[in-house]
Amino acid sequence: MNAPIVIETAAKPIVRAPIAGLATSLERKRLRIYLAQMVADVALLFGCCALAGYIYLGRTPTGNPLLGAQLTLPLFITFALHNGTYSLDTLADWRTSSKRMALALLYAVLMFNFLAFVVKLNAIFSRPIFLGGTIAALFAMTISRAVFASMIRRHWGPSPVNRLVIDAGGPPLLIPHAYHIDAAEHELVPVLDDPHALDRFSRYVRNMDEVIVNCPPEQRSAWAQVLKGSGVHGEVTSEAVREIGVLGVVHRHDPAVSSLLVSIGPLGVRARATKRLFDVGVSAGALVVLSPLLLLSALAIKLEDGGPVFFKQRRLGRRNQFFSIYKFRSMRTDSCDAEGNRSTGREDDRITRVGQVLRKTSIDELPQLINVLLGEMSIVGPRPHALGSQAGEKLFWQVDNRYWQRHSLRPGLTGLAQIRGFRGATDNESDLSERLQADLEYLAGWTITRDIGIVLRTFGVLVHNRAY
Repeated sequence: MNAPIVIETAAKPIVRAPIAGLATSLERKRLRIYLAQMVADVALLFGCCALAGYIYLGRTPTGNPLLGAQLTLPLFITFALHNGTYSLDTLADWRTSSKRMALALLYAVLMFNFLAFVVKLNAIFSRPIFLGGTIAALFAMTISRAVFASMIRRHWGPSPVNRLVIDAGGPPLLIPHAYHIDAAEHELVPVLDDPHALDRFSRYVRNMDEVIVNCPPEQRSAWAQVLKGSGVHGEVTSEAVREIGVLGVVHRHDPAVSSLLVSIGPLGVRARATKRLFDVGVSAGALVVLSPLLLLSALAIKLEDGGPVFFKQRRLGRRNQFFSIYKFRSMRTDSCDAEGNRSTGREDDRITRVGQVLRKTSIDELPQLINVLLGEMSIVGPRPHALGSQAGEKLFWQVDNRYWQRHSLRPGLTGLAQIRGFRGATDNESDLSERLQADLEYLAGWTITRDIGIVLRTFGVLVHNRAY
């Protein structure tokens, strides 16, 4: 059978004649690359420390001046192996590789200094040589990773793995930088009682790191059984799994049933505790520091029309539960919109003179610090929207069914969408889509350092041209 094999590259498909095994194995080549990177790291660490010693001492250092590098090296290699510095996902991505290398080196330096303090080695080795050498090694090892990644892409292409996609009648699927073959043309069938068919299949998947079978639902079980006996990383496509956003599979033994994991809390216990401590500390401190401003704002609102200082509005918070959000009242008492059915416009006649100033400077949002203290909101998170808010002619949740996912965390006083400028009126559906994408990105990659960064960047967008 002389059916074509399509190799999808970064530019365009290349059609080649079928060959035995489709491709040569990359496993041993990858192992050699890992070893070469490790040797290069060792050489660069010693070399940079030696260079730092030569510059500092005016001669080639020997003995104690290089003691720091000698003792740091095994710690660095241990941490690097543990955090995946030498792993498949770092081969062609020098940025990821450099980040992991830098972390491993940082941990090694900290551990070495701790041990040196405990056993009183600090007086033996040269601190300037050690510090200068490790900093130079950090830059040198980063450059070496960029060089390695460039060499890998030049010789292997954009992907350091052999990936095979078998089209067995599923919906159109085009995965870049992979081998694509048609199962019917190559006479590949998921038949378990035919040793010849299994042997043929094994010849195609030999030397492959990943095999993806794109088939209709009724064939998934048969192809899965074939893949399980192939000894390779095997996948079977499923549109339904993607449609409902499956995160994993849970196998239960009593009773014997399997289920699809579709949701988990975005943060673990320690992360939630850290975030809550940050919220309480920042909100309590802010209320104390900003108390003069809060009192002046309340006085100005009261003096203008004698109405209530605060405005409460029902909004959806964490787990899609209602809560009452606090704001300084910025509209006339007879025009407050409890459900948010009418979006605020640039020339909105409902806004008072004091309210214009409060909204322009975002001071009207400060009472939400009380919501944060009460545990109803967070300092950073997706902004809570009024129930009647619309993007174009649709309610927010009618624009994208992923909208409700943003409520898996407490809503925030500020957020990733706000510092990116996605705030104010939502005249078009795209205005909501941009905010929703930023919110989902925040949920997927939370760290406390990111929260701190968002808070700091919020000061630059307190006054904005879409505040009305």
